[in-house]
Amino acid sequence: MAFIQMSLFSQALMRTVPVNVILPADKAPLPGMPVREEKPYKTLYLLHGIIGSHVDWVNGTNIQRWAEERDLAVVMPAGENMFYIDQEAAHNFYGVFIGKELVELTRKIFPLSRKREDTYLAGLSMGGYGALRNGLKYHGTFGCIAGLSTAAVVDDIENRTDDVENFIDSRAYAQSVFGDLSKVKDSDKNPLWLAKKLTEEKAQLPDIYLACGLQDFLLEKNRKLRDCLQTLGYSVTYEEGDGAHEWDFWNRYIYRVLEWLPLEQKQAGRSSGNIGV
Repeated sequence: MAFIQMSLFSQALMRTVPVNVILPADKAPLPGMPVREEKPYKTLYLLHGIIGSHVDWVNGTNIQRWAEERDLAVVMPAGENMFYIDQEAAHNFYGVFIGKELVELTRKIFPLSRKREDTYLAGLSMGGYGALRNGLKYHGTFGCIAGLSTAAVVDDIENRTDDVENFIDSRAYAQSVFGDLSKVKDSDKNPLWLAKKLTEEKAQLPDIYLACGLQDFLLEKNRKLRDCLQTLGYSVTYEEGDGAHEWDFWNRYIYRVLEWLPLEQKQAGRSSGNIGV
């Protein structure tokens, strides 16, 4: 399994962005197992949560081993605390970076499939919001979207105040990220607004997977998100399970995401501690 740590210059952000990539190009089959046909890799673009970084998924889950088993390329960019949306005044076009530029650049560098049905976007918490928003906005690129403990924060964002202990919940922080809070609900910063717009345009809709822990403070928001998407006619696979807003839950359910995605048949290869006989 090749694990690649690199930096990409982004014109959308006008700076260099760290990105980690899992690429099973060096996978060695176990004795007696067939060699994979040489063809482009299906790809999962995987977004971290707030106060996280591009190393989170590898440090917090078994995504590297599971991606190798499924011959899946995984691209994990740094998103800072900006919810992966466009902030025009600061030239922080995170949405353009995630939904367009990052896909184009990684396809130039690595042998990745250019097919919509082979290209997926997922994330946790803030990254779940980013996956849903950008997966819908760039629905021509991503065939499947997955959100774990999705931070569905925009439905009541205009009512925020600064009388809170956590800066993440403050009005000032929300304004720094989303701009005029009174305009967010009826804009492309609202995933449900985008979802409705796509159905009205009779666009090709991505399949959606959502999961949330039964002890997660975002549980009710995720249930509401599920209900709204299903009402709009989306194919939504929704799961709940024991767990809070933490890595034990996300580790279990990113595996569920890989089971849900239309990936290649699972096949282990030679790796550390697994040499075959």
